[in-house]
Amino acid sequence: MENAIKSGIFGVCIGDALGVPVEFRTRDELKRSPVTKMRALGTHRQPAGTWSDDSSLMLCLAESLCKEYNLEDIATKFLQWYNEEIWTPHGRVFDIGIATSQAIRRISKGTSPTLCGGTSEFDNGNGSLMRILPLLFYIKDLPIEQRFDKVKEVSSITHGHIRSILACFIYLELALEILNKKEKWEAYKAMQKTVREFLDHNPICSQNEMDKFHRVLELKVGEYDLAPLHTLKEEEINSSGYVLHSLEASLWCFLNSESYAEAVLKAVNLGEDTDTTGAITGGIAGIYYAFENIPEEWINVLVRKNDIENLCIKLETQLMK
Repeated sequence: MENAIKSGIFGVCIGDALGVPVEFRTRDELKRSPVTKMRALGTHRQPAGTWSDDSSLMLCLAESLCKEYNLEDIATKFLQWYNEEIWTPHGRVFDIGIATSQAIRRISKGTSPTLCGGTSEFDNGNGSLMRILPLLFYIKDLPIEQRFDKVKEVSSITHGHIRSILACFIYLELALEILNKKEKWEAYKAMQKTVREFLDHNPICSQNEMDKFHRVLELKVGEYDLAPLHTLKEEEINSSGYVLHSLEASLWCFLNSESYAEAVLKAVNLGEDTDTTGAITGGIAGIYYAFENIPEEWINVLVRKNDIENLCIKLETQLMK
């Protein structure tokens, strides 16, 4: 798919930037004053078009993959972002998740990258899901077992619990189906089938962990057939920083919209973790609808858009040969 890297990376950054000014706002507040365009100031008092740590860490991963796949280098980039403020929109870090902050401290002490992420059930924020998209372009031609292994490694730099890893894996498997030019519903059904079969044949997690994803994968839990994700009402969708909520909310927005703009605005206006829901939705919607269908006025105001575009060209040269 032509320009898929540019479409996905800009998709993440713009969804993120739309959400930054209203992060932590409630859904009710945003119903009264919905986001319809790029805003300035707000929660973090940043200029319009400013993206958060979500895009920063995603761009760090992308830059590392421009050379080769090297976990030490990816982890070093995350450390440089925190300490030297590379890939920040305005030269300083203004937002960071707790789990990511703890992982970066472990990186700085020389811990092996795959052991830096927390592994308890309480370490399932959305901090690896928000940055995982560039990995798609490295793993796209690998067998599924290797795709899973690479997702596990890259997620585990900051988030090592199987729930976070599975969320990243599901997200990238859907993105892969879209990259392979499937239509939205065909891609979604294909992802569900692929992931269910993979989990059935690879005992990577407990049945209880699999069941957590019943809405996304349309799994039967016990005797009950539960409603598919896309049929749920907005009030049944959560938009907190919990990785499962972020995955569900982002896929729900993507499945229930007809354009990039509609998808990311729906995501941001769910409230709470607005930048991350916008970023995750924006990545997949960007690839699906293509760069040309991202509103030009949003692209024009995006901070460091030329640097981001140059990075996309470098990654394209390295991975889309």
